[in-house]
Amino acid sequence: MTHQAAPVNAKFWTPGVVVLAVLMAAGAAAILARFIGGIGYVSNLTTARPWGLWIGVDVASGVALAAGGFTTAFLAHIIGRHYYEPVVRPALLTAMLGYTFVVLGLLVDIGRSWAIWKPMIHWNPTSVLFEVAMCVMFYLNVLYLEFLPIVVERFKGRVKLPGPLAGLNTPVEAILRLLDAVLPKIMWIFIIAGVVLSCMHQSSLGSLMLIAPTKLHPLWYTPILPLLFLTSAIAVGYPMVVFEATLATTSLKLDSEMKVLGPLTRITIFLLGLYLALKVGDMVVRGTYIYLFDFTAQTNAFLVEMSFGVIVPWLMLLSPAVRRSRRWLFTACTMIVGGVLVNRLNVFVVGYRPPISEANYSPAIGEILVTVGLIAALMFLYRFLVTYLPVLNKPEQEVSA
Repeated sequence: MTHQAAPVNAKFWTPGVVVLAVLMAAGAAAILARFIGGIGYVSNLTTARPWGLWIGVDVASGVALAAGGFTTAFLAHIIGRHYYEPVVRPALLTAMLGYTFVVLGLLVDIGRSWAIWKPMIHWNPTSVLFEVAMCVMFYLNVLYLEFLPIVVERFKGRVKLPGPLAGLNTPVEAILRLLDAVLPKIMWIFIIAGVVLSCMHQSSLGSLMLIAPTKLHPLWYTPILPLLFLTSAIAVGYPMVVFEATLATTSLKLDSEMKVLGPLTRITIFLLGLYLALKVGDMVVRGTYIYLFDFTAQTNAFLVEMSFGVIVPWLMLLSPAVRRSRRWLFTACTMIVGGVLVNRLNVFVVGYRPPISEANYSPAIGEILVTVGLIAALMFLYRFLVTYLPVLNKPEQEVSA
């Protein structure tokens, strides 16, 4: 399959981008208020209820939905399915931005954000959270290194620094040429490291809740929660690629990637089916299916998660007609993405009920603004980077020409 990445030849400042900028400004104002007045000033979090929307969406969901980066890298570069190369760069960019904003979300969420560096010095190897912190930190740097060749490709041979910086043109160009020669030879190390690190912290996010058997609802608490977190993250990797690619090609009026996306989702049938089998099998073995008849808020949330986030889209993907239809494929993949998002919210917010906190939690306006602002900033940067860097593929007529 012939493909060649190039910057998008489109106007950057569109009405949609302006809306993103407005949402970013609102989020920035809420973040400023958080650091001036404290977490309690902009959120409904308390000592008894120390986490909520920010952990459920900005961190746990953000990490899971960025899994497309390591799943596509594994498919295209480790097992050699180069047919899927056209979606690797966009997936890598989505993962890099996703993990970047996970860290930014953590800076907002933790009480002493200025101490976020301390795990690097003060190790606690018996802590699951320490392992998550280390893996996320290393993997984020791996993602930056994996993205570096795209930057080098864009600027190699085009360095023209203005004014007093003009004397640096030659050394900067020499560095770019050196990176262009060295990076392809060692990139396999970072690709493998990225896959390993991702599998470690995706599962460890589930391990965090193993110490809370009396706080997490039985529909979600299980000894295999780390395995469920890992398999659900892997299962959502390719649907997230479809979701992102469809939105990007539609909004930027590019060629559809259906030649790649359709076959890609055949893998999702097995991966999502594996997750479904593990989930149902665990419920049967432990007898937690009895809680399905409680008709509580937690039960309803669980039924929505499983029905519309797993079972229905899995059945849809079984149909070749759905996999050939851009609209229906996007619908099924959006449901899977939404299902993982709801699952992480259910585990960390809906199903989490500490005995000492009887009051129901609901996110404050400030929490919502921070989350919306971070998501808008992610989308804004995605649009900016694909506009000026060779991330997305050229239209087929340009490649053939």
